[in-house]
Amino acid sequence: MTHPLLTVTDEVATALDEGRPVVALESTIISHGMPYPQNVAMAVEVEGIVREHGAVPATIAVLDGRPRIGLSPDDLELLASHPEVTKVSVRDLPYVVARGVHGATTVASTMRLAALAGIRTFVTGGLGGVHRGAETSFDVSADLTELGQTDVTVVCAGVKSILDIGLTLETLETLGVPVLGYGAEEFPSFYSRQSGHRAPMRVDAPEDVAAIMRAKWDLGLAGGIVVANPIPAEDEIPADEIGLIIDRALADMDSLGIHGKDATPYLLGRIVELTDGASLTANIALVRSNARLGAAVAVEFARG
Repeated sequence: MTHPLLTVTDEVATALDEGRPVVALESTIISHGMPYPQNVAMAVEVEGIVREHGAVPATIAVLDGRPRIGLSPDDLELLASHPEVTKVSVRDLPYVVARGVHGATTVASTMRLAALAGIRTFVTGGLGGVHRGAETSFDVSADLTELGQTDVTVVCAGVKSILDIGLTLETLETLGVPVLGYGAEEFPSFYSRQSGHRAPMRVDAPEDVAAIMRAKWDLGLAGGIVVANPIPAEDEIPADEIGLIIDRALADMDSLGIHGKDATPYLLGRIVELTDGASLTANIALVRSNARLGAAVAVEFARG
């Protein structure tokens, strides 16, 4: 049964009813992660990649206060270009629903809405996590707590390299979240294949991920799974190079007094400026790669 507060497209609803593979996609990357018109072009392309690899895409957002599971081309255009789309994490969902406004969902809120719809596989760019300086700011992404309680597998390129990766991995361990390095011993750091941190576990095929999903939830172990898929080697920005740029972007952010939910959009935008667009190219490449892998995982999981 579809949750009464969700609007699900016919395509997605039919696929779920028939037990076919469905892949959830977030919308914050469209409205707050990339400039227009690259954002809408990327969204359309990623949905196409998911379809080409045997699954049904379900981009998730809140439009006019209604959580939407699957979007039309006009909906994607609205999210990509409308000036008043709220960035929505789980805490914000009641507010945007009650007020009837537009909202783009983060990893955490996309996970929650995907789970309500019965979708178990979700593709994004990078996870949120523990911010640098969190020992004084307490700035820790709700993505992590959501992973500790919501039964959705998240295919990503690791955590955003603007974060404290070591503390993020420690927190995921505390929350009981399996972190799988896909075809890699080292945990990736979004723009780069390396982070200096070992991936806690390694898998090498989509069927391995699907088997772990079944085992976890069959054991009654609530919560999500992280599949850390390194950016393709030809598209990465080396860790030492991007590290210097991130340090400068962080310094600029501090000087402007930006913090909280505005921090990540500012940093990603500033990094695009400082890299003359190279970081945006890398971002698009890693999302494409994650979409291919996420579709393959969803297909294997649907085999049962």
